[in-house]
Amino acid sequence: MKLDRKEILKALETITIAGEGKNMVESGAVKNVLIFGNEVTVDLLLSTPAMHIKKRAEEDIKKLIHEQFSPEAQVKVNIKVEAKENLNEIKGKSIPGISNIIAVASGKGGVGKSTTTANLAVTLAKMGFKVGVLDADIYGPSMPIMFDVENEKPISIEVNGKSKMKPIESYEIKLLSIGFFTSPSQAVIWRGPMAAKALNQMIFDADWGELDFMLIDLPPGTGDIHLSIMQALPITGAVIVSTPQAVALADARKGVSMFLSEAINVPVLGIIENMAYFTPEELPNNKYYIFGQEGAKNLAEDLKVPFLGEVPLVQSIREAGDYGRPAALQTASPLEKIYEEIARNVVQETVNRNENLAPTEAIKITTMAGCSAVKK
Repeated sequence: MKLDRKEILKALETITIAGEGKNMVESGAVKNVLIFGNEVTVDLLLSTPAMHIKKRAEEDIKKLIHEQFSPEAQVKVNIKVEAKENLNEIKGKSIPGISNIIAVASGKGGVGKSTTTANLAVTLAKMGFKVGVLDADIYGPSMPIMFDVENEKPISIEVNGKSKMKPIESYEIKLLSIGFFTSPSQAVIWRGPMAAKALNQMIFDADWGELDFMLIDLPPGTGDIHLSIMQALPITGAVIVSTPQAVALADARKGVSMFLSEAINVPVLGIIENMAYFTPEELPNNKYYIFGQEGAKNLAEDLKVPFLGEVPLVQSIREAGDYGRPAALQTASPLEKIYEEIARNVVQETVNRNENLAPTEAIKITTMAGCSAVKK
């Protein structure tokens, strides 16, 4: 097909830039399309400097022109970033002394999100960072068990004349969980507002001190708790945990979509693939892909978000969590190296995010006609 400017502009209307909500022509992102013989130059003006969004826009344009017009076309995409006026405004309450707040999420339950959070936390601590974990899974808290502190109770201390909760400490990690305030057999039967109030107390009425990272272990799915957390805090970024199977990946995709949506706008630091493969002890060179092969890795590539690493299906990871000693604490073990690689990738993506993006805004939530509406 002949390279025609009008036809290319029309074709670009089929491409949507993440977070914009409109196609790149309608949103005004496409500033110009120039054609010189076999060369096509597309000038884009984006409102976000996020590297994965810029990369995805460039790749989508090149793919469209090559597939619909000419495979031999030389396509150049020039991208400029024009920050929105309120890009540096931080809404919501930040916590003094906490440098980075990482939300660990999964679209589906049972994929090992809490186990991954616990092992990521102890690995970061072993690397020399000051780490805290907020167990925001109100209806299924597991951190007290995973850190062997299920019988502990936070005490009240006075800080600058105010009464504050002192987080429980285990393996140099500061912890707070609703599990510290209920018995193991007690079900938490709360509506959304009660759960949100409990979370706010654990966030703002606690003496977290100085932390390099606060990891928030979110419940599965995309619901009230997620909105409450993102309303209360400016989240630095989100980490998505998924297994390779199609059912989990479909929900993980929704999780990524939630964080990157225009209303939420929280950077996704990457995806971790849990239970990636199984290697029997008697066959150390064999890998059995029980839940599918590289599903989460392929999803990360498809969504243009970083792939942070994979964790095999190992019995000792489950046993370590049950015994209250995360598997990443096993010195000189293969699991220690696996979690260390993932932690390093999380740290690097956090550094990249902080260098290229302004602080995240906490979202505003209002109620309209009985339904929740999310606004920036």
